[in-house]
Amino acid sequence: MSNSTCVRWGILGTARIATKVAAAIHEANNAELLAVASRDAERASLWADGHEAQVSYGSYEALLAADDIDAVYIPLPPSMHREWTIRAAEAGKHVLCEKPLALDPSEAAEMRDACRSHNVQLMDGVMWRHHPRANDMAVVLTDDQLGTLRRVTSAFSFCWPEIPQNEFRLERKYGGGSLLDLGWYCVGATLWAFGDLPTRVWGQARMHGDVDMHFCGQMWYDDERSASFDCGFDTVMRRWLEVAGTEGSLVCDDFTRPWKPEKPRFWVHDSTGEATQIVSDPPIQEVCMIRKFSNIVQSGILEPEWAEFAVKVQQVCDALDRSAQSGAVVELNPEAATS
Repeated sequence: MSNSTCVRWGILGTARIATKVAAAIHEANNAELLAVASRDAERASLWADGHEAQVSYGSYEALLAADDIDAVYIPLPPSMHREWTIRAAEAGKHVLCEKPLALDPSEAAEMRDACRSHNVQLMDGVMWRHHPRANDMAVVLTDDQLGTLRRVTSAFSFCWPEIPQNEFRLERKYGGGSLLDLGWYCVGATLWAFGDLPTRVWGQARMHGDVDMHFCGQMWYDDERSASFDCGFDTVMRRWLEVAGTEGSLVCDDFTRPWKPEKPRFWVHDSTGEATQIVSDPPIQEVCMIRKFSNIVQSGILEPEWAEFAVKVQQVCDALDRSAQSGAVVELNPEAATS
């Protein structure tokens, strides 16, 4: 990047989530929103005016060709992530890509490898892990307060009042389904808490057309650990996480996004069931993510573990999907996860 004190961002697309990330770029003290691109030049111009982007482009290619862009955020449908991540890497741009990272593990690995070979950072757009609360929860998980960790249980759902029309999350070819849209967080939280991959998974889905409207997953490890989750577009808003050990448990009732941003909380239960509430610092998690990513770009020292982790999440989600389609338990090879 240049000698600018801020990382100069471009956004490929004008999806709803781009509005929140644009606001976060403006809020972060080490980032600036320079440009937005759309395949519709007029739409890009209107979006730029409404979100204070300095430049608009009528094509993604034009933005990637700009010399004054250091990093791009990709909020496009998952079916487009592979192409535009690789093209951004080839253009020397660092890439923050919305989750799910890709359609399948092979695409995710291609994206990781392209970014690695072009010496740019790749990270998926999971925001909660960059918030101080995630750091506070990680301390509890690693300082023996809970004893030996045994189980992770999580849920993420919301309820559509009616089935939407022209919704990419309801088409498999675009990367739709509740598993990749919502279960991605639950699987990722399990790998984050346990620190490694399961060896066997089982999944069950309630389908709408060719995508899962609701998904239940089970994950087992070779030792005495296990995890389960459910996600869906047909149940009231839930986004909770529990990590239980032999001597206590950690419970967070809104791990993907605080219900009350000013009070990001979780509870630690001891062996008697007594609960202690812990409240973390309350920055906006989107800003935390942008600030973290921009710090990496500014430092010039890449952190490949973010891309590696996303590839592992993709592998587990893929195995769960295959299990739901076949009705059988699927074995994983953790050692081959990132090859």
